[in-house]
Amino acid sequence: MSPSSPEAVKKLVENMQADLRSLSMECKKKFPPVKEAAESGIVKIKTIAARNTDILAALKENSSEVVQPFLMGCGTKEPKITQLCLAAIQRLMSHEVVSEAAAGNIINMLWQLMENGLEELKLLQTVLVLLTTNTIVHDEVLSKAIVLCFRLHFTKDNITNNTAAATVRQVVTVVFERMVAEDERFKGLMEEPPAVQGNSNRRSVSTLRPSAKDAYMLFQDLCQLVNADAPYWLVGMTEMTRTFGLELLESVLNDFPEVFLQHQEFSFLLKERVCPLVIKLFSPNIKFRQGCGSSSSSPAPVEKPYFPICMRLLRVVSVLIKHFYSLLVTECEIFLSLLVKFLDGEKPQWLRAVAVESVHRLCVQPHLLRSFCQSYDMKQHSTKVFRDIVNALGSFIQSLFILPSAGNSSSSSTPAGGSVSASQGSAQGGPGSGGAGGGLITQAAFEYRGTWIPLMNVSVQGSAKATYLEMLDKVEPPSIPEGYAMSVAFSALLDLVRGITSMIEREISKQEQEAAMREEAEPASPPQDPMAHEVWEEMVNACWCGLLAALSLLLDASTDESATENILKAELSMASLCGRLGLVTPRDAFITAICKASLPPHYALTILSTANLSNKVYSIQGQSVQMVSPSSESHQQVVAVGQPLTAQPQGTVVLTAKNIQCMRTLLNLAHCHGAYLGTSWQLVLATLQHLVWILGLKPSVGGVLKPGRAVEGPSTVLTTAVMTDLPVISNILSKLFESSQYLDDVSLHHLINALCSLSMEAMEMAYGNNKEPSLFAVAKLLETGLVNMDRIEILWRPLTAHLLEVCQHPNARMREWGAEAITSLIKAGLSFKHEPPLSKNQRLQLLLLNPLKELSNVLHADIRQKQLECVLQILQNQGDSLGPGWPLVLGVIGAIRNDQGESLIRTAFQCLQLVVTDFLPTMPCMCLQIVVDVAGSFGLQNQELNISLTSIGLLWNISDYFFQRGEAITEELEREEAVLLKQAQDKGEPLNRPFHPAPPFDCLWLCLYAKLGELCVDPRPAVRKSAGQTMFSTIAAHGTLLQPPTWNIVVWKVLFHLLDCVRKSSSTADKEKIESGGGNILIHHSRDTAEKQWAETWVLTLAGVARIFNTRRYLLQQLGDFFKAWEVLLDHIQSAALSKNNEVSLAALKSFQEILQLVTPIKDTDKLDALAMDVSPVLMESLQVSGPGRPLVRSDSLAERLAQRYGAQASLPPPGEELDDSALWWSAWNTWYRIGTECTRPPSGGADKLVFVPSQPFLTALIQIFPALYQHIAGGFSMEDLKKLGVILYGAVSVPISSDTSPFILPSYTEAVLTSLQEAVLTALDVLQKAICVGSENLQVMYPAIFEQLLLFVEFSCKPPQYGKMETKHVANAKYNQAEWVALNYVPFAERSLEVVVDLYHKTACHKAVINEKVLQNIIKTLRIPLGLKYACPAESTWKLAVSSLLKVLSIGLPVARQQASSGKFDTMWPELANAFEDFLFTKSTPPDNLSIQEFQRNEAVDVEVVQLISTEILPFANFIPKEFVGRIMSMLNKGSIHSQSSSFTEAEMDIRMREEFSKVCFETLLQFSFSNKVSTPQEGYISRMALSVLLQRAQDVLRRYVEDQRLSGRCPLPRQQVTEIIFVLKAISTLMDSLKKTQPENVDVNVWAQVIALYPTLVECITCSSPEVSSALKDALGPFKDFMQPPVSKVQNGES
Repeated sequence: MSPSSPEAVKKLVENMQADLRSLSMECKKKFPPVKEAAESGIVKIKTIAARNTDILAALKENSSEVVQPFLMGCGTKEPKITQLCLAAIQRLMSHEVVSEAAAGNIINMLWQLMENGLEELKLLQTVLVLLTTNTIVHDEVLSKAIVLCFRLHFTKDNITNNTAAATVRQVVTVVFERMVAEDERFKGLMEEPPAVQGNSNRRSVSTLRPSAKDAYMLFQDLCQLVNADAPYWLVGMTEMTRTFGLELLESVLNDFPEVFLQHQEFSFLLKERVCPLVIKLFSPNIKFRQGCGSSSSSPAPVEKPYFPICMRLLRVVSVLIKHFYSLLVTECEIFLSLLVKFLDGEKPQWLRAVAVESVHRLCVQPHLLRSFCQSYDMKQHSTKVFRDIVNALGSFIQSLFILPSAGNSSSSSTPAGGSVSASQGSAQGGPGSGGAGGGLITQAAFEYRGTWIPLMNVSVQGSAKATYLEMLDKVEPPSIPEGYAMSVAFSALLDLVRGITSMIEREISKQEQEAAMREEAEPASPPQDPMAHEVWEEMVNACWCGLLAALSLLLDASTDESATENILKAELSMASLCGRLGLVTPRDAFITAICKASLPPHYALTILSTANLSNKVYSIQGQSVQMVSPSSESHQQVVAVGQPLTAQPQGTVVLTAKNIQCMRTLLNLAHCHGAYLGTSWQLVLATLQHLVWILGLKPSVGGVLKPGRAVEGPSTVLTTAVMTDLPVISNILSKLFESSQYLDDVSLHHLINALCSLSMEAMEMAYGNNKEPSLFAVAKLLETGLVNMDRIEILWRPLTAHLLEVCQHPNARMREWGAEAITSLIKAGLSFKHEPPLSKNQRLQLLLLNPLKELSNVLHADIRQKQLECVLQILQNQGDSLGPGWPLVLGVIGAIRNDQGESLIRTAFQCLQLVVTDFLPTMPCMCLQIVVDVAGSFGLQNQELNISLTSIGLLWNISDYFFQRGEAITEELEREEAVLLKQAQDKGEPLNRPFHPAPPFDCLWLCLYAKLGELCVDPRPAVRKSAGQTMFSTIAAHGTLLQPPTWNIVVWKVLFHLLDCVRKSSSTADKEKIESGGGNILIHHSRDTAEKQWAETWVLTLAGVARIFNTRRYLLQQLGDFFKAWEVLLDHIQSAALSKNNEVSLAALKSFQEILQLVTPIKDTDKLDALAMDVSPVLMESLQVSGPGRPLVRSDSLAERLAQRYGAQASLPPPGEELDDSALWWSAWNTWYRIGTECTRPPSGGADKLVFVPSQPFLTALIQIFPALYQHIAGGFSMEDLKKLGVILYGAVSVPISSDTSPFILPSYTEAVLTSLQEAVLTALDVLQKAICVGSENLQVMYPAIFEQLLLFVEFSCKPPQYGKMETKHVANAKYNQAEWVALNYVPFAERSLEVVVDLYHKTACHKAVINEKVLQNIIKTLRIPLGLKYACPAESTWKLAVSSLLKVLSIGLPVARQQASSGKFDTMWPELANAFEDFLFTKSTPPDNLSIQEFQRNEAVDVEVVQLISTEILPFANFIPKEFVGRIMSMLNKGSIHSQSSSFTEAEMDIRMREEFSKVCFETLLQFSFSNKVSTPQEGYISRMALSVLLQRAQDVLRRYVEDQRLSGRCPLPRQQVTEIIFVLKAISTLMDSLKKTQPENVDVNVWAQVIALYPTLVECITCSSPEVSSALKDALGPFKDFMQPPVSKVQNGES
């Protein structure tokens, strides 16, 4: 219940009355005045209680009186009474019913008691109650009360002393609390103007309020007392200790800092009194050095540091620094410098310990440290206090290791100063050479180069719980246990790092949040004040060197896992903080430290040694402190032995548990703070890579590292401890890269770059040796890519660009992983559910697919294999959604090269097959062209024939697809085309597309044809054949889909281009024989050279093109340049026909034949009559040549056409296209002529040259074409052309046959049969002749030419044609192939020709042309040859046929000749005829010996026939016949009538062989004309005279010869033949004589008489003959001469007598 409640008041009144009653009771005997006073007091209280409502106020008013009895009671100095009184007074105080005056009285009374040494504890209690329950005690009263307490503190009684000390402390606190309360009360009021400062007089407090004044006076006196000066205010002090004073000062400063900060008077005290005091008191500590006693050279004896004061001073300094650094800038700077100095190695151990504790106190206050940084480090010309503190800590720790401290066995002989370089620690101790054995260290400790320092648990993290600073009761310096200072320093270091990092991180986060909020509120707000950032950076910059030096040393020396963990945490948080603040150098330095600690000692890792830190010396307060590099201590537990990842093979390296622990920290750093690592990713990853390598982790699917099999590294030894760790490490490693998905883009790029450069190093190391490469970087690139799929765009390019480089690495394992990574990424990228989806984000899709394309440039087969497998998987999984990615994918499939080996091509082809079978409908039509190209390129590759053939099949399938989906494809392509056209126009460029002007769908076909065309000239015959067949089939099957103009391109760019290529290749093909391939494949002899194989291709191609011309002529003819195309085709046919290959040439002719069978559009009127109802003739014309020209069975009926016609007349094609046709046919004729001339022209070279002779079938085919061709050109066929034809026919027939084919072509010699070629030649002429026959008059002038041609052939019977200078053997001798070439047997041919001639002449003898051109003469001239040869003819039948033909011809021709005699057109014929008769009747050839008698007689009969012809057909018409001719005939008859003998005849044959019959007929004929009485005309007389003269001449000859022979033969009788002849002649003479007598003398020519007379002497000479027959004949002959004995001059002169 509250002291002012009625009950309480009532209770108080009762108690007081009770107290007074007790007092009066006690004093009743000894102290009556007191008793009275007590009693009057009771009355007083009662009265007050009765009268006043506010009893308490009344009591307070009268308190002096109320208290009086008790004060008197105290004055009795009677313990019991005193105690009672003091209790009562306390009760009054506690109810606050004591007035100021009463209080003063009470204090005075207490003072007396104190001086008397009574009830000391009670006194203290009373003072305390008095001062704490109210504020009425001020000024001197207050000071008196305080002095009282101080005095009691210095009594002899321990309890009193302690109680008094506590009371003093409490009272001092109360005084300041009052001041604080007073300030609170006056807070709202106007502040008074501050007093003028600079006056140290205590009176300057006049401006202060009462409580403040008390506090001021009190504090001022405390300073005086500590400084051993007299107090101003605490009058009555007798003694004081410095230690107590310092404690009081500390507590005031610590508890009431705001008093000093708010009131200038107090600040003044601090500056002017406290600080100088502290500095003065510090001086002995500063000057003191250990080991220099008073005997040192210093003149004055040095005051030794005194522990109690020193320690309290440090406490005061801690408080001053903590609260008043802002007020006392310079002073704090001094204090801090002092602190730092106390850490020196030369100071006593306890001093260093206490100083470290003080520093620790500062270290746990990060905000304070920040203020230092702002107040000192960031000001110009100011000491870098914060930096110095940190550096001092660092060098303190280093000094502990380096200086042998007391209490340590001085095992370290290292020079002081800490400049130990890393190289000194390189000597490795064996296990256990450290202070304690390797694994046996139980106590946590640090050990560095033999210095072993135990680690104690000195304080809870984050609080500086000091041990020695709290030893307020100790007077002597305590002994410091070993390792204490190190432990505190260690804690301080950790707390410092923890405090700073967490503070700055909090502030950064706060700032970021605020910024974000502001950003939301007003986006363009200015950035936050940069001041904060500067402070943070300054703090880090100031402390990092020292921290790093200390931490890395500690890390190296630590043997305790948790200590190591703490050090690593500190380094980690510093690294992270530096990263966040963007301080690269310190960040990298800390990371490097962790990295180095993770790796085995002295591990050669260039990136760490070049990280610009390892050998940098930082100067800390003049001391040179080296960055320590890990030494190779031996007291660590070895957990793994492995191979180092270096280019030069070193031995093995050892990993300790600490290395693994550091590795985990490194992982942690990367995992949690990856965003701030920036370029230090490189350090981190390089280190991890090496660790992973040493531990033998190998990448597996998705880039996750798994422990490799033991087999892989024979030198990798792992303890069970680390074996259990490995999966964890591997897991963290994966998590680390998984967490990259939370990094921002920039950090992610840093990570990728670092991985790439790591990978580059790994690649360089893997060059040139087959050591297993490190795949860490590649694996992790893959992993990073996979987890960042959602923003893959930003890292795709650098990532894949690098992986592509890896794919080109010569080391197989390396590039295999490169490819694995890149393909996995592409597959993952395509299957990832992107936002927006890939189908809407084509750019991303192409970006993802691009590296797949790039892989095509890699030459290594294994990479291409991976690439293609990837494509296959992509097709199987995403084939339907590739969309715009198709060109790329197809590009990859098609990027095959012949040097790649079969398996690659097979895989790629699988992909293509999949595309063609499944995906053609889903891909954009623009890509179809690419599919065609790719399929084509598979056809062209030469590794695998089957694939080439199959791909041609695929092209067929593709064409089918085009056909089926034609409309859809056309639509889509046209849409695309429109877009592209627009783009091109915008750029002002022409549209770049193959076969551009053609419509896009047609272009697709053209590409297909062009590809097939390429395949048609592939080096492999099977491919050519297959491609050719496919191409022509496609054009045949689907050609109708093309627009007419496109056919133009098909013809020129596809078909003719192909023909050109084939022709070129064929003509240059190799003639070497190809050995049979692969053992079991036999090659037929007709294909065993490249040339022969190409021939087949040429044949196929030409046939194909010709067929297209044939079947599509109606379409092609509408193209403008059909004629030109026709010419080109003919040119191709010609060059093929003239090629030196029988197969090709023959096929060319077949093609020629094919195109000649073209259907000319309808001509015959009867067909039209059927169609035409009443259609105008114009229309009929147009119908014939209309539209695509298919014969009129078109779906659009005639009626529709008519409608069109009347609707729009303009659309009619021009009539008269037949004219074009004739041009075509003439062109064909010229070609035919050229072929004929070329192939029948005999070779020019000598016989030794190898010559090509066209084959019979070829020539036959050639000639057989003529009739078909002639039909088309008959109209314009001129003499010129006929001559040309003749040349060719002649040439063709003259060609010999090669001996090996002769058995197939030649008939056996006995049969007289024509070869098919000869048949063809005659047929050709026959066609012509028939055409002339029915043709017009002007055609008939050709007859003579035909005769001429035929007669040439007739000559062959006797002289076969020569083919150049070639030697040919007659067929009969050509058996057994002695000759290469065999001449044909031309006899049957010539004979047949002769028959034709006769036949033809029969029909045409009377034609003008035949007469004019002297055909008859030519026939006779030709027949003269066989007739003259007669028995010498190659065949007997020939001359017989010739004679019979001559007879037939003459029987027709002579009458014509007689009719035309006057014209002179036959003049030249007569001598020819005479020659012919003569040559035949008197042949120079002898009959063969084996001629039988019957044969001879038959032959003689023929001769007789001829003479009969003369007698019937010629001589009777002598008057129409030239004289010379008749003369020759006469002399011939004459010659024939005289026997001529052959000496070879035997006597027996004589009669028969004498041709008696023949002679007889001759003579008879002669005579018949000689003695003709019907001499009616001079002409006949002329003939008679001729005959007479001849006869006489002959008689003369015979007689003379006879006489001669007679004389020579002597007694021997002359041959029978001659005897007969002479008798015959003699008879003839006598007959003649008779005739002469009868004739009128004037009829007889003078010459005749002369000849007759001349005979006489010769007759006389014959008289001597011995033969009786001759003698009697002679008598008869001589008899008539009597009439001539005397020339009959005249009858008168001579007379009869």
